[in-house]
Formats: sequence, C-alpha cells, structure tokens
Amino acid sequence: MRFVASEEGGKSREWIRILSHSHLWSTSPSRREMWAAAISLCRTYAAPPPLPPSPPVDSTRKNLVFCSPYQVNCRPFRVRASFSDYPLASRIVVRNLPYSVGESSLLEEFSNFGHIAEVKLVKDKATKMSRGYAFIQYTCQDDAVLALENMDHKKLNGRMIYVELARPGKDSHGLLKTCGPPDLSGKHSENENEKMAGNQSQFSSSSAAAPLFLRQDEDVKSAIEDAGFVVEILEEPNSSKTKNNGTLVGQFIIGGMTCAACVNSVEGILRSLPGVRRAVVALATSLGEVEYDPAHIGKDDIVSTIEDAGFEASFVQSSGQDKIILGVAGVFSELDANFLEAIISTLKGVRQFCFDWRSRELEILFDPEVVKPRSLVEGIEKGSSEKFKLHVINPYMRMTSKDVAEATNMLRLFTSSVLLSIPVFLIRIVCPRIHLVYSLLLWRCGPFMIGDWLKWALVSVVQFVIGKRFYVAAGRALRNGSTNMDVLVALGTSASYFYSVFALLYGAVSGSRSLPSYFETSSMLITFVLLGKYLESVAKGKTSDAIKKLIELSPVTALLLIKDKGGRCIEEREIDALLIQPGDALKVLPGAKVPADGVVIWGSSYINESMVTGESDLVLKEVNSLVIGGTINQSGVLHIEVTRVGSDAVLSQIISLVETAQMSKAPIQKFADFVASIFVPTVVAMALLTFLGWYTAGTLGAYPEGWLPKNGNHFVFSLMFSISVVVIACPCALGLATPTAVMVATGVGANNGVLIKGGDALERAQKVKYVILDKTGTLTQGKANVTAVKVFNGMDLGEFLKLVASAEASSEHPMARAILGYASHFHCFEDSQNQKDPNSGWLMETSEFCALPGRGIQCFIDGKLILIGNRKLLNENGIEIPSHVENCLIELEDSAKTGILVACDRELVGVLGVADPVKREAAMVVEGLVKMGIKPVMVTGDNWRTARAVAKEVGIHEVMAEVMPAGKAEAVRSFQKDGSTVVMVGDGINDSPALAAADVGMAIGAGTDIAIEAADYVLMRNNLEDIITAIDLSRKTFARIQLNYVFAMAYNVVAIPTAAGVFFPWLRLMLPPWAAGACMAASSVSVVCSSLLLRRYRKPRLTTILEITVE
Repeated sequence: MRFVASEEGGKSREWIRILSHSHLWSTSPSRREMWAAAISLCRTYAAPPPLPPSPPVDSTRKNLVFCSPYQVNCRPFRVRASFSDYPLASRIVVRNLPYSVGESSLLEEFSNFGHIAEVKLVKDKATKMSRGYAFIQYTCQDDAVLALENMDHKKLNGRMIYVELARPGKDSHGLLKTCGPPDLSGKHSENENEKMAGNQSQFSSSSAAAPLFLRQDEDVKSAIEDAGFVVEILEEPNSSKTKNNGTLVGQFIIGGMTCAACVNSVEGILRSLPGVRRAVVALATSLGEVEYDPAHIGKDDIVSTIEDAGFEASFVQSSGQDKIILGVAGVFSELDANFLEAIISTLKGVRQFCFDWRSRELEILFDPEVVKPRSLVEGIEKGSSEKFKLHVINPYMRMTSKDVAEATNMLRLFTSSVLLSIPVFLIRIVCPRIHLVYSLLLWRCGPFMIGDWLKWALVSVVQFVIGKRFYVAAGRALRNGSTNMDVLVALGTSASYFYSVFALLYGAVSGSRSLPSYFETSSMLITFVLLGKYLESVAKGKTSDAIKKLIELSPVTALLLIKDKGGRCIEEREIDALLIQPGDALKVLPGAKVPADGVVIWGSSYINESMVTGESDLVLKEVNSLVIGGTINQSGVLHIEVTRVGSDAVLSQIISLVETAQMSKAPIQKFADFVASIFVPTVVAMALLTFLGWYTAGTLGAYPEGWLPKNGNHFVFSLMFSISVVVIACPCALGLATPTAVMVATGVGANNGVLIKGGDALERAQKVKYVILDKTGTLTQGKANVTAVKVFNGMDLGEFLKLVASAEASSEHPMARAILGYASHFHCFEDSQNQKDPNSGWLMETSEFCALPGRGIQCFIDGKLILIGNRKLLNENGIEIPSHVENCLIELEDSAKTGILVACDRELVGVLGVADPVKREAAMVVEGLVKMGIKPVMVTGDNWRTARAVAKEVGIHEVMAEVMPAGKAEAVRSFQKDGSTVVMVGDGINDSPALAAADVGMAIGAGTDIAIEAADYVLMRNNLEDIITAIDLSRKTFARIQLNYVFAMAYNVVAIPTAAGVFFPWLRLMLPPWAAGACMAASSVSVVCSSLLLRRYRKPRLTTILEITVE
C-alpha cells in the first residue's frame, strides 16, 4: 500500500521513503512539519524507543536530519509532500559495486530515471582502484528517489548493489548511514548472495522497535490528514519482485556434443526453461553459460534438464555465489564423513554444504560478511584435531581435468576397438592366404563356421559396447528433435552390422553362402571414427592452451605475514594462494610469482609483467606501486598488501574475458548453424536416393554384372554406396570452423596483450575503414607537464598554484594530475618540511566539485566559485577574455600546448600552459594504418590550434576538435552513415560514449575501468602498435575462418558424390565404407588443425608496419 500526501497549494513534489529499520532524512528546515507528521503517525500505532536528539540546523546548508528505527508493519509506505524551497539537485550513493563497474556503466544504468549531473566512482588514493561505491548527482530530487526505489537491492554484473540517499554538503562523502530490513526468519535465504556493504547503523536488540501493526489504511490516512496534509491511497507495487529479480550466471560443463546441431539443441532446451534468461553453449570448449533466476530454477534443475536430454552435465561455478570447493583428505568411512559434517554444522556463516563421497570434494556456500574461506579451512582442520587435511580446488583446473579425461576416454575406446578389429581384419583379408589357418576357420560349429562366430562376437563388442556412445548420442538427438553426426555413424554402422547378421542367418537357413558378410566394415568404421574423435579432442585441447597458460600463472602457495597490533611481523606462514583475503600482508621472494593483486608496502624490485600485459620491459615497483597477481618478481624482496582476490583480480578478469570471448558466436557462425540443421536429413535422403538409384539401375540391367564385387549382388553393391554416403558426410567440420579459430585467436591475442571480447568483434574489426583516435592519452603519452604559468591580477604565484591544485585534486584527468604535481613540487620547494607527504595539509578545502566534460571543472573554495577550463567554460559563465590573454592562448596552442584558463569569483586570474608529448610510435602507426587501407581520424575536445598541431606531427589529415563527449559519439555515427565500419580508440571517461557507439571500441590499457568496460578490444599495453596487431589478427582470423568453411564445404561437395559412386562408371573407384569413415574423421581433424595454425601468428613489428600493403 502506498500513501501520497501533499501540502495544499504546493507546486513542487518530493518522494520520501519510510522503510522498516530505515532512516528519515530531509534537506530543509521547512520540512519539520512533515517529519512531525510521520513521527506522530509512528507514535500513534506503536510504543517506540525515544528518538535520538535532533541535530542542530546548519544555517549555511539548511540541512535537517532525523534518525528513527521504526518498523512499519514490515512493509513500506510513501508520503509525498510539497514545499516551495525544494532543492534543485539530489545525490545518491551506490554501494557494494563490483570492481569491474565503471562510471559509464553507472551512467547508463541510472540515467533511465532522470538527468544526471555527475557520476563519481570513489577510488582508493593509493591504489587508484574502486572502493566499491559511487556517488550519483541528479538534477532533481524526484529522480534520485526514483532511482533509489528501482535500483536498490538490484543485481549489477552479478552482484547485489545497495542505493541510498547521500547528505549534500561540503563533504561529498558524508552519508546518512542506513540499515537494511531485518531477517525476521532468523535464517539465511539459500539464494541470498550478498549482504549490505559499507557503513551501517547498528541497533542493539534492546533498542529495536516492536513491530508496528497498522490497524486500517484509513487510520493512517486520518493521521496524516490531521497533520495538515492531503492524502491519496495508491496501490504499492510488489516490492518483493523488485528485490528478488537478480539473476545468476552459471557455468556448466556439457559433454556429448559433437556438432553445431547438438549445440542448438542444448541451447533450445535451456532457453525453454522457466527462469532462464540467456543460454550460450560453446562446442569447442564444451562449456555452457546460463543466466537464470534462482527464485525460479536452481543449478541442479539445469543439470538435470541437460542430463534428461541425454547429454552429460556438471556445474562449475556461478556468479554472485560465495562458494569454495575443497578437497578433503582423511575421510575413510561413513563415520568420518558424519564427523566432518558435524564440524561444518558448528561453523558460523555456513549457509549450505555438500560432501561428495566419491571425489572427496566438499562444496561450501558461505556468508562472506560472517566468515572467510581461510577461516573455514582452519576451523575444519582445528575442529578435527588435524585429522582432516583440506586444499582448495580451482574450478578452472576441474575444467582442464575434464578435457584430459575426455581425451583419455577416447584413447581408451580407440585402443580397445583397434585390438578387437585387428583379428576381424586378419580373418577377412590375411587368413584366406594362409591355408592351414583358413581351413581351421572353415570348420563348422553349429550352424556357422568358426570364422563367422569369431567375427560376429568381436564385432558385436565393438558395435554395442565400444560404440554404445554413438547410439546414446543418436538417441538423445532424435529424442530432442534434432540430428547430428552420431546419427549418421549409428545409421551407417548399424546397416553394415545388421546386413552381415542377416547374411549369416540367411546362409544358415538356406545352406548357401550366396550373401557375403561385411562385419569388418562396421568395426573398422567405428575404429576410424574413434581415432578422429581422439585426435579432435586433443586438437581442441590445444585451442584452449591460452587459458591453461593463464591459469598456470596463478601461484599455488603464498607467504602470509602475521603481524602484531603494532604492525611488526611476528610469523611467516605458507598458505594456499586461493585462501588469500583482501588486506592480507604477503611476502614475495625473488623469482617467485606475485600471489595476488596488491600494493607494495615495503621493499623495491623489478617485476616481469609480460605474461599478463604483454609488456616485455621489466617494471620497477616501489612502495605504493601496484602489482598484479601472476607476474614474476625478479630481484628484491617485496611486502604487499592484497587489494583484490578471486574474480576481482586482474588475472581472473583476463581469464574470464578470454573465456567469455571463446564462448561467443561470430555472426558467420549462423551459416554453420543453418547448414547443421538440415545437413543430416539431407545426407540421409541422398543415401536413400543413392541406394535406390544403383539398385534400380542394376535390376534394369543399366550396368554390367562385372561391376559387382565377388560373391556380391545388386543389393549389396547398392548398400555399400549408400553406407559410404552416410558415413563420409561430416557436419562436424562446419561446426568447428568458427569456434576453434575464435578460441585460438582470443588466446593468441591475450598472449600479445590484446584482449578480444568476442567473435563478433573479431569479425567486425577485419573490415574496418576508419580508425578514430582520441588525442589525450591515446596519441599523446597522457603524462602532461606544466610548461608555462602566467598570473594576471597580481595574485601571488604560490597562492595561485595552491588555488588551482586544490580545485584539481578531485579530478582524474591527466592534465589535472600534471597541475597537481607541478604545484606540489613548487610547494615542496618552498617548504621542505612537507616533502615526505607533499599533498597533506596545504591544499584548501573544496565543495560542490563538478567535472564538466569537454569544458573543465568548477567548485567552491572559501565560498568563491572557481572555474578552470577552456574558453567555452568561461564564456558560458559570462567571463570576458581580454585580448592579451587570448594572444597568450594562441601562442601556446600554436606550439601544440593546451592553454588552461583559471577564474576566481568570476574574475580571470591566470593561464597555465600544459604540454602532452606525442607517443614515439604514433606517427609510424598512423602511416601503417594508411598502408592497410584504413583512414585515421583524430577527434578531441581540445581546441583547434592544439589539435591541428598534434595532427600535423603524427600525420593525420582529418581532424575534429572542440568536440564534447556526446559529440564524439555523433562523430562516430557520421562516419557510419555510408555503412563503413568504424573503430574508436580512446582511454578516458570522455571516450566511453564514442567507444560504445563505434562498431569496434578499443581501449588503451592504461585507461580507466570505464573505458575498458565499454570497449570490444582492450589493449593491455599503452602502445598504439597494438591497434595494428588487433586489426591484423582479426583479418588473419577471419581469413582462416573462411578457409575452414571453404575446406569443409568443398570436402562434402567432393566426398559425398565420390562415395555415392558418381565417378565409378569412368574410374571404377568404389570407396569402401571404412575408408569413407576414415575420410570423415580426417576432415574434422583437419579443420581444427587449420585453426591451430593461428598459434603461429606473430604480430607485425614496428619496423615492418610500413611494409603492409592493402590486400
């Protein structure tokens, strides 16, 4: 139920939310009457604890805050009030954000509720990493509350976020602390994956309000009307649906898929399940990714559904779940298992656990706010008095072991088939030439000869024991209304086997041997198919070598430093690297791998980051430097503090990105999916036509009897052609043409520092016509330096720099950092006592800071409006630029420098000249793009003179300057109008709209998280050469995909007519069914090997880029 109250005669509106165990807040003293009404309402229907004292009113900011933990019947109601002094803007804070979420994602998600003035992602000053929360400034209070109502307790990138109103003021991080609704059941929901993060108000049980039960809706209405407001009762939307619609993304290993038809079948089954939003299955990796609503369907239901369809399935991992998989040693009996479960049941924070007796694996679902993985392991080992020894199992290693097991199983089946088929082959081909042996085989044993008994027995084992997998796979395909290669194999081998059985039985009944048997055809056919499957599984395993190598970068153990309260190290302990927690202090020895992402807190050393970033040069790491898990420490000893672990770590994100890319489908894959859907029925029809054609022609005497095989007849002659048609056709080659190439390409790209986010990006990038480049941080080094400072109004230079630095301290723009560094150096030079911490104590306090994209920044210092930016910013604020200042700006811009204007209290006080050197490889890369038939364009928000000077230096002829962020996206669209494919390369927040608008967005790795998220390619190195690498790799990959398709189609076009006997009248060439099976096996292996040739790719060197010519 929702109550809407408005002050009579009011014009503006505001939404105020009163939730169980939530706070009341306001932003104006004139709203005391509103709060009095709400508090009076609560006191009318409950006996709450006394209110905390009201804080004094801030006369300057006009803030009034009340705090009340009243529980209103465990459900919300809203009051709408009208006030003439309603504020123009409101700010919300978003908590518990995933580290991968940047400001552009927040802008996209929250702009649906109103106009956003500013988005500020809070980052750690030392590590420059997200601290998990952000501020969003709306221009309208209604919009802010609407965003709160719709986004609170929603899933964002698999993690539940929490939204609340922030308190406006000079401290932008000052928040009203809120407390989520209590869990009245006292139990944790099975699907509850996240807890409220950040600062929370704590209320003891003694002070908690008793539940408030509203007597009638009309009573509430009357109470509010008594306070002088007009009330309207509205229906409250079902809030439970709003808060429980978060979905999880689960990964599943799916076995038994052989071609694109199997993939389509599994995807169709999964998408038809209730609660499943999205399902993607990759043939090459045997992985399925399912986005599902845990409120409607669970992972076990998904596994059961896949298995019911006849495929093998096992759950790997799920987003949003805090889960750990442990291998347990020391469990030998059911008594031990019961003891283990009893220990786990006593541990706090354990939501659910499952122990698998066969694999000795323990899966625990836990509450991360209550317990950490390391505490769980220590608690179990301590509770068992060290009887049980536990180790963490990496989910990725389980997937790798699954691939190895699949290849091993295929090798075992193939070996068994060979051992049984060789005697059959010898009995058929070799023994007739050895008189003694052949005479023994001709002895009769019952109705059949010994040789026939032996062949029948051996081939039956091959057909129905070793070949069981083909019948099972064919059966589930037919049961699901689809067909695949297994149907063809089962059909072909069964025809040969049952015909041979019929020939034997006919001979025994009639007493003649007029019908020959072809048992060897069935056994050899299965043998060759299994050989092809084994080689294919090995080759497919090679395509995922890139992920395996990335996984192997992760260290197995880490040295944990145990410190006392004074911060002194008192112990070193070796722990499992998967048990590392944020905040841990770790020791990294020379030659050892860095265990996790973190920041150096002691020591210095050089780090080899080539295996992660592709950067070959060693990188010096000192105190406060960031380190990446999986990189190698070269020389000195380092102590690091862990900042990110698990899925938030850089290496895990790279693995996840590569894995996601390998699961994606390129648009060209649709062709293979279509062909696969009609391939098998078409082949079966062709086989029937082949049989009918040859048999009819034979019975009509259309060909001579001499064409028939020895002891053969027209039926057998026609049947052999038909079987050959069935088994030589290969849909697998078509199904593997694209995914294997994409898998190899994404792995090769990762090894070269180019992360590709999917096959569709690969396909689009190969036909690029325009490459649009940003200037700052892309063409230039992004390491700006202040080269000139001029003060015009007589202000002291030191005071001027202090003023500018204080304002720029809240900005993340490269030029802001340059100005801050320059002013800091000037300050340290003046006051040597502050050299240890140059930014502490001397910067002035700012308020209402706002970054204005494409113009500059504005804020208040000591009540004075500070404007720092370009001409446009000052013109918008009515500040005139004198001619001598304009001449100064022109002089700076003609020398490729950026002039930055500074105004204080609407008076122009000075100019700073900032130079950002062009990257040394920029001109070479631009010329290389031209050689590749690509037109480079520079689009920047800088002024025209500076833009032209930089463009001339690097050789770009087409320039667009003074372009706002939205204008960059429009510039991209303008080049797309004629159907051209456009690549946008950038590194900053301002580039994100353009990156999203472009056909292919490329983010320089040194850029912000938001740019990386909006891009299709992430260039790990801050090197423009990787643009050439990305485009060149895309072209070579797409060319390989096309070659694979040409080979797969050509094979079937040539092989099927040959097997059908089209050329037999002229060449007398009859392809036996076993030989046709060998050809079929070789075709799919050849396609995979063709894709594997991409592993030999070498990116163009800088010296050879100019030798590239348009193909």
